[in-house]
Amino acid sequence: GRISGKKMEDRFKRTASLIGEEAVEKLVNSRVIIFGIGGVGGYVCEALARAGIGSMELVDKDLVDETNINRQIIALHTTVGRPKTEVAAERLKDINPSMEIKTRQQFYLPERGDEFDFGQYDYVIDAVDNVTAKIDIIARAKAAGTAVISSMGTGNKLNPMAFRVADIDDTRICPLAKVVRKELRKRGVTGVKAVYSEEEPVKTQGDAPASISFVPAAAGLLRKQGHTYHRCVRRALARAKGRSVMHGEHPFWTHGVAKSEDRRGSCSVSYTHLTLPTT
Repeated sequence: GRISGKKMEDRFKRTASLIGEEAVEKLVNSRVIIFGIGGVGGYVCEALARAGIGSMELVDKDLVDETNINRQIIALHTTVGRPKTEVAAERLKDINPSMEIKTRQQFYLPERGDEFDFGQYDYVIDAVDNVTAKIDIIARAKAAGTAVISSMGTGNKLNPMAFRVADIDDTRICPLAKVVRKELRKRGVTGVKAVYSEEEPVKTQGDAPASISFVPAAAGLLRKQGHTYHRCVRRALARAKGRSVMHGEHPFWTHGVAKSEDRRGSCSVSYTHLTLPTT
């Protein structure tokens, strides 16, 4: 639904000043599904909720564990042992009480993929760590014509500046991206956006991947705020101005007026204190 004038003035006032009320309305009326509410997915939810996305569906079976505290935004001593989807939903509702939230406490399994209507979402976000599930989520989203972006590995990494957003076919170094790329090619699936790191994995001891607070967070904020949010806003502004804003252009917004200018080489958009590639 629409945001009342008072709520617009208060909750999303600064966002509206940057991108315009038309774009905020687009975000409010957008529906996103996030698979995996962990180190990356938790920050995805946080960024989208604060940006104004009006409807989110959260999918994860895990409970919050004490080992999650070092990197997952929903992991606190008071939330240990509780379902991640439940904890995330409470947090998101506290950020934006008008948001519609649906939770599914389940792992995504390809054999149960028909339970999800991928065509009903504006964006699909894959932040799971199971390769089989990841590939099926991507394939179903693409078949439904819904935009999807997938997170590659963030474990055993220390450099948040090494993350990139690119077509899966253009990824390099990341071992997980290599596997996903190969499997998607077998299925003829192309044009998939991925967040990946060009940092060589750090050699560590232990069976579980090593992690640190700022790396999964950087991946989550880079991907979701820089692409899901950016894409929804770009569509809204393009529609408001009666024109298309093509991929590869760099939109500049002042009080909701979309101005585009062709740029050669790489360019970026700054959200708060984070500079995000627009590839």
